[in-house]
Amino acid sequence: MANDHAKAGHKGRIDEPTGTHTVGHEWDGIEELDTPLPRWWLITFYLTIVFAIGYVIAYPALPGLHGATPGVLGWTSRGELANEIKTVDASHAAIRAAIAATPVEALIKNPTLQRAAIEGGRAAFKQNCVQCHGAGAAGSTGYPNLNDDDWLWGGDVGAIYQTLQHGIRYPGDDATRSSLMPAFGHDGILTPAQVQDVVSYVRVISKQDPPNGGSQRGSALFAQNCAVCHGAAGEGGRLVGAPRLNDAIWLYGGDRASLTETITNARAGVMPAWQQRLDPVTVKMLAAYVHSLGGGEATPAPAVAQ
Repeated sequence: MANDHAKAGHKGRIDEPTGTHTVGHEWDGIEELDTPLPRWWLITFYLTIVFAIGYVIAYPALPGLHGATPGVLGWTSRGELANEIKTVDASHAAIRAAIAATPVEALIKNPTLQRAAIEGGRAAFKQNCVQCHGAGAAGSTGYPNLNDDDWLWGGDVGAIYQTLQHGIRYPGDDATRSSLMPAFGHDGILTPAQVQDVVSYVRVISKQDPPNGGSQRGSALFAQNCAVCHGAAGEGGRLVGAPRLNDAIWLYGGDRASLTETITNARAGVMPAWQQRLDPVTVKMLAAYVHSLGGGEATPAPAVAQ
């Protein structure tokens, strides 16, 4: 039998229970059978090799110094994406043209255009605004919540549109929204003790603390230094972008430490002028979307000449 094995070219013996040759290796009495692979498996394996060769020939596959081999079909994922974008843009061309031709104040009065603008604005918001205002537009410290009713320069769609167009304190845009609060403590306008008195007064009018001696002194200081922008009762001043102080909504925080920092060193947040970064239709759609979030106000009636 050993001669038969040698003639057949096998190193091992025939396993009697299975009738299969062994590979000739043994580990502690354990031997490995030289069982042939199933025919279906071999056919599948060879087909995958053929497919891989065909794929390399047809599509970009082999990397090089300046890019992959192009493939005889000339297909690329970037090209396919560009074609898909072109198709989508073509399907949206009519509605975008209608939005472009409609004043933003009239846009939200047309249900069809309003829905399209809001959905387009939602997509643009996710790409450009969530980094600061959050996915739900709830904002964070230094970035306003766009869902509430507190607006620095107005919450009607026209005011929102202007803010988006020109930004806030954005260099290079002459029409940017701008307000400047003095650094009362840093610039020596108020002493540290006076700053604390003003903080006490602001916490009283915002219903966080009961009146006290510090808030009484702070009331006079507030009237002399702050009321011109924030209003006599802290109701805010939209024309100058001065926030309301007699509610519970705070951009940088209403606790004593945050208020002390604000009054001492002032704040000066910046938002881009989006008209310099986005096309006019997208900015208009963003305005419609932000207006729809819950705090949007009606367009004010035009002033009547006296």
